[in-house]
Amino acid sequence: MSKVIMITGAGRGLGTDIVREALAAGHQVVATGRRPHQVRQVLGENDNLLVTTLDITRPEEAEAAVEAAVARFGRMDVLINNAATFQAGYFEEISAEAMRGQIESNLIGPMNVTRAVLPVMRRQRSGHVVSISSIAGLLGQEFCVAYAASKFGVEGWMESLRFDLEPFGIRTTIVEPGFFRTELLEEASTSWADLSIEDYAERTAQTKAAWQSMNGQQSGDPVKLARAILAVTELAEPPLRFVAGDDAIPTAIAKGKELSAQAEASKELGLDLAHASN
Repeated sequence: MSKVIMITGAGRGLGTDIVREALAAGHQVVATGRRPHQVRQVLGENDNLLVTTLDITRPEEAEAAVEAAVARFGRMDVLINNAATFQAGYFEEISAEAMRGQIESNLIGPMNVTRAVLPVMRRQRSGHVVSISSIAGLLGQEFCVAYAASKFGVEGWMESLRFDLEPFGIRTTIVEPGFFRTELLEEASTSWADLSIEDYAERTAQTKAAWQSMNGQQSGDPVKLARAILAVTELAEPPLRFVAGDDAIPTAIAKGKELSAQAEASKELGLDLAHASN
């Protein structure tokens, strides 16, 4: 059955792939981006496509985009929070301003769009909010402190949001991809540490070069990922988490085992702390 699907960050990378696959499947699509003319240039014209301006860090633009979508298509069935950036670097070399920018883009931005969409979904008593996280939302990695902080935030927000929304028939799904060729490592999406500390200089140079060399060489196919995400939105009972990629799935399983082992190791000191000692 045709759905109305809103996708942020639709002008490039995974967002473009999701839009194309959704249109091919017969859905009505709201494709958003900061530069709508570029989105139109990439996607072309289609009777089932509405392109709207949306900088996800601007709540008023999110509200306007949702209003335009409902005016055109009458409802909102799926929101896919896809837009994101990657702030790379070691913690001390990332300024406080750059760190705030990463949280603003990857966590507050999706919150802004979701806040604009939810009144429509609540009125319908149906809907599905999908947020693209990352395996970095489950596992801390070197050179990824800012990105991981933002994606760990997405994980906690979405996992808790589920309880808010389930009584209204609204589902939530966190997508945790591994390494896909999604253009996240393109210069348009990646920022490098804006400070320089001598103790980190050699590691920064080596790690930055390694990340740059990875761009375009990731094993995951973004078109297949786009199809899989849309397949999740078709499920009668979509999962809270969808882990995607042959690198991500074993990593997530190992993380679960690691957490269990850490909890077990905490028993000696961590249990029986509820009562004051005599």
